[in-house]
Amino acid sequence: MGLIVDIRKKLGGFTLNVQLEAGNEYLALLGASGCGKSVTLKCIAGILKPDAGHIELDGTVLFDSARHINLPPQKRQVGYLFQQYALFPNMTVRENISVAVREKEGREETADAYLRRFRLTDVEHQRPRQLSGGQSQRTALARMLAAKPKAILLDEPFSALDSYLKYQLEMELSDTLKAFSGPVLWVSHDRGEVWRNCACVCVIDHGRSEKVVSMQELFRAPVTASAAQLSGCKNYVTIVPQGDRIQIPAWNAVLFCGQTVPPDCTGAGIRSHHVHFAEGTEENRLTCSVERVIDDVFETIVLLKIDGSAPDAPFLRMELPKEVWNAKQGQTSLTVTVSPQDILLLK
Repeated sequence: MGLIVDIRKKLGGFTLNVQLEAGNEYLALLGASGCGKSVTLKCIAGILKPDAGHIELDGTVLFDSARHINLPPQKRQVGYLFQQYALFPNMTVRENISVAVREKEGREETADAYLRRFRLTDVEHQRPRQLSGGQSQRTALARMLAAKPKAILLDEPFSALDSYLKYQLEMELSDTLKAFSGPVLWVSHDRGEVWRNCACVCVIDHGRSEKVVSMQELFRAPVTASAAQLSGCKNYVTIVPQGDRIQIPAWNAVLFCGQTVPPDCTGAGIRSHHVHFAEGTEENRLTCSVERVIDDVFETIVLLKIDGSAPDAPFLRMELPKEVWNAKQGQTSLTVTVSPQDILLLK
């Protein structure tokens, strides 16, 4: 039956309004910092109480404002992996795991099993301050799973780690959770992280959730400007629909989209790697001046000012392999294009 969430929560000037459902799958909550991702998890876990709404897990109501139901965290069977792991500093690794085991009978035997499973036997008598980042994460995971949760909440589990350790622990976490059969909510603002690990995604923008979609759909055809930007789209402009074309006032340009543009579309996105050098008589040719060239690690980023655009118009960003740019290096004026099917029409 999975997890059903439909909640509202006001915190000062911030309002959370989230609706989502998750089956036995990995669902990413993707959004900018401060959008409400962590608040959503805290409401599900029972750390925060929503002002109104309903939360249900496998048929058990965890919260219902109309029926005055609000189960305490310890009765929700929800595992929560905090950003900083939140291990008990005065307890050893073994004690941190043992305290999560619900049944008193066989508690130490269960702790032994988790210590072996998570390769923590050698540090079972150490305290959190003595552990490495990987050992801390494995201890937190072992403690969480020892409580036998029906759902798991991951709150940016790698935000405090350097890139090398993050990638290593990401693989470990993914392998560890393969045997878990319930819903997993994975909070992140790292699109690569959720692409590698999650099947579906719910974008949260300024406290409001968008429709749950597949990860492929988010990257192939995002519906809103926030979804497009979170999926990595670097070029965004305000538009005016004109049949099968869009007028872009800031660029003083009109682009052909190959389809009728819905009247409620107010913006367009163009991925940087979809901007390419024009050849022949292709549609959507744009003559530009080269404003800046950025030598990135594996590619070249070129910022282009479209001829005739407004003084404060956004640059058109193009990303391309270094060897491709090297063939054009030194040119100050370029003609580029974007294929109609690569224009993202956004609400």
